[in-house]
Amino acid sequence: MQTKKVAKHLLFQVLPGPLLFLCLQGCAMVGYDYERPEVASPDEWTVSLRDQTKASDSSLAEWWKGFRDPVLDHLISQTRKANPDLRLAAERIAEARASRGIARSLTLPNISGDASFSRNRASESLFVPPPENPSDFYAAGFDAGWEIDVFGGLRRNVEAANAGVEASIEDYRDLLVSLFAETALNFLEYRTLEERIRLASANIEAQSESTKLAQTRLDAGLVPRIDVTQATTNLEITKSVLPALRNQLAQARNRLATLTATSPSALSKSLGGRKKIPVPKRGFSAGLPCDLLRARPDIRSAERNLAAQVARVGVAEADLYPRFTLFGNFSLQSIDSSDFLDAASKVYSFGPAIQWQIFSGGRIRSKIEVEESRSEQALARYEKAVLTGVEEVENSMSAVAHGWDRVAILQRAVAAARETVDLVKDNYRNGLVDFQRVLDAERSKFSTEDELALARGQITKNYVALYKALGGGSEVEVIPSAKQRMGWFARAREKPGKEEASHEVSSSPAAGSETSP
Repeated sequence: MQTKKVAKHLLFQVLPGPLLFLCLQGCAMVGYDYERPEVASPDEWTVSLRDQTKASDSSLAEWWKGFRDPVLDHLISQTRKANPDLRLAAERIAEARASRGIARSLTLPNISGDASFSRNRASESLFVPPPENPSDFYAAGFDAGWEIDVFGGLRRNVEAANAGVEASIEDYRDLLVSLFAETALNFLEYRTLEERIRLASANIEAQSESTKLAQTRLDAGLVPRIDVTQATTNLEITKSVLPALRNQLAQARNRLATLTATSPSALSKSLGGRKKIPVPKRGFSAGLPCDLLRARPDIRSAERNLAAQVARVGVAEADLYPRFTLFGNFSLQSIDSSDFLDAASKVYSFGPAIQWQIFSGGRIRSKIEVEESRSEQALARYEKAVLTGVEEVENSMSAVAHGWDRVAILQRAVAAARETVDLVKDNYRNGLVDFQRVLDAERSKFSTEDELALARGQITKNYVALYKALGGGSEVEVIPSAKQRMGWFARAREKPGKEEASHEVSSSPAAGSETSP
């Protein structure tokens, strides 16, 4: 505040009337005053999840707890704590904040100091009489300069930097949404594969009994040998499924290890033995389509990037107008250290300066057009983000609604297939049907059970996709502070034994607001 008073006093003292008038008109800023554009969104969803319980904001923020699985809760927590992509996103926030500091510094006075001493010797052959050699020269002083932001170009630059910080924070939250969803999807894939392996093992055991039954009847001379060979073929084909499933299981585990920054062996212990596929409570209300604009970080990030780009138009436009600067320098210069501080050693100059790019061959106008075109591109990306969000929610809600229907149908099919196998085996023992009927029934049973396991796993994945499409998982996150990030440079500066600083908690801002640094 005191700096502004001094600057205002200098303006009245040193600037001529017309120039002073221009400075006082500095409130008329270049560029455009940004307003968030209205983007069309549907009034309601086309798919209705009937008989569903309405999800609260807290359940959407921590949607994974709806699966009621402590292992999944642990994996999500570990991903948040150790995933390297999150550290990368946190550093991007730090970079954006530092860039904002640079932009702000350009609006303030710049003061630099210097001091020097030199000993000089002149050529005696060039002067008559020759000079005294050598001679000393002492100098010390400071320079000051301040660009007066008459037309607002510097303020637009700060505005763009502020929006850039907000966009980087939303990018961090968007990464959280993606990582939490990917962790859950791989965990559910792991449990689904375990269930499929369990079913395959059970069918292998049942088909082994059928092979023994065929061998027994062959030994008794009741059936031809082809029954045994067919039974063996069917059994070995079913066994061949296990290696492929176990390979997929290992891949899902290894992906989870990467997401949680854990070793595969340690993760195997955390996952424990085979467990059922966790299915959330049947019920979710997706709210209104307009809620996407507030909930999805990628949409908020696109809107903040648009705001930053619109501000850059003003930065480019400022080059059309003159730049006004207050400058001054003061120094002490002497050839003898004894009189260095005397009044006679003072050297100073101060005053206003103006710089105006009168002719640039259309460069400035072209630069403005470039920034305006980039703004139109940013607007298109924002509109696309909204449309993509609507599409993803619609697709995931449709998948949930129709997925439950498919599970119900497959459950009935599995029950019928199991009964069919029992009946056909009884008829085969009594010699009423040939072994081909047994083979067909067992293959159909195994295929239907495997399809049901896949459908159950897909239902859970559809819920994850819905939560992700709605921006779930980004509302309660902690944005790391500069000290808590503890990167390589921070660790190099830290003293041994010094504890980390506490978190900097940042709640999710509405579009257009900024999280305080």
